[in-house]
Amino acid sequence: MKKKWLKIFSSVLLLSVVAVISYYLYSIVHFTNSISIASNRPPIATSSNSSTDGDQTIEIPKWEGKERINILLLGGDSRGEDSGRSDSILVASIDPVSKKVHLFSILRDTYVDIPGHGKGRLNSAFAYGGTNLTRQTVSELLDIPIHKYVYTDFVGFIALVDALGGVDIEVERDMHYTSKADQHLYDIDLKKGYQHLDGNMALQYVRFRKEARSDFARTERQRKLISEIAKKMQSTTGLIKLPGILESISPYIETDLSPKEMLKLAALGFDLDLDHIDEQQIPPFSLLTNEKVGHAQVLGVNKSKLQAYVKELFNADTSANE
Repeated sequence: MKKKWLKIFSSVLLLSVVAVISYYLYSIVHFTNSISIASNRPPIATSSNSSTDGDQTIEIPKWEGKERINILLLGGDSRGEDSGRSDSILVASIDPVSKKVHLFSILRDTYVDIPGHGKGRLNSAFAYGGTNLTRQTVSELLDIPIHKYVYTDFVGFIALVDALGGVDIEVERDMHYTSKADQHLYDIDLKKGYQHLDGNMALQYVRFRKEARSDFARTERQRKLISEIAKKMQSTTGLIKLPGILESISPYIETDLSPKEMLKLAALGFDLDLDHIDEQQIPPFSLLTNEKVGHAQVLGVNKSKLQAYVKELFNADTSANE
């Protein structure tokens, strides 16, 4: 009788584990299909490590490539209403061999060549030609291929942080700012100190720029918060909440990553060393110059030196691999 009950218990436990895995895989696949605008959506491959739902077999495939992948991360200030401008411009560069990650936050006031539009501030590229022109502009600025992009706006950012249950951050100073233009919907009011931030507070934290270092300090905070979000997503708590997280943010995210590519990147993400992300402001201070165009101050940069700087960072990863 004891052996019989043990057998029944084991069977129930096994079925429960399979059900949970199937639910998570379904959530991931449904999410990737809902946010991808990729025209070709290859079928999910089959393997022994898979979950079956009717005739469909679902798996999270491995990332096979050895080449570095560069992904443009765009945060828009559309507030869910229109295309707006690019409020945050970052590049995540991943070496799948060394598992090293570079996170570049590019100063939006950098004075750059915008293809087809002459010179202008970097964030103007989005207003002129959306994600495609921004991708081209960033690629030419850094002399690296931008393989894919991910775009979200204020509403999507808030939804992501709230779905994670918030993040714990050391707020470096008191932050206060009000704006009638948004009916005070995006006012900023944070106190200095270590605290738990919900989605709205986290958005205030990464948007604040009314200080001496302005956009320089703001991009530092953006990199800091993104690193914390990535680590929380990789944690056990993040995994437990994954289905709800994906459901919450899918209406506010757009990407040209195909569903299969997203699944592969998700698998790769759990192998990355997120405690040692190389966070960089681009261009670095040493390569910046203050320039005046008309009556406006802009941030100039020696493009060839900047490209050499980025190449040196990547070469260091290659040397570590060898």
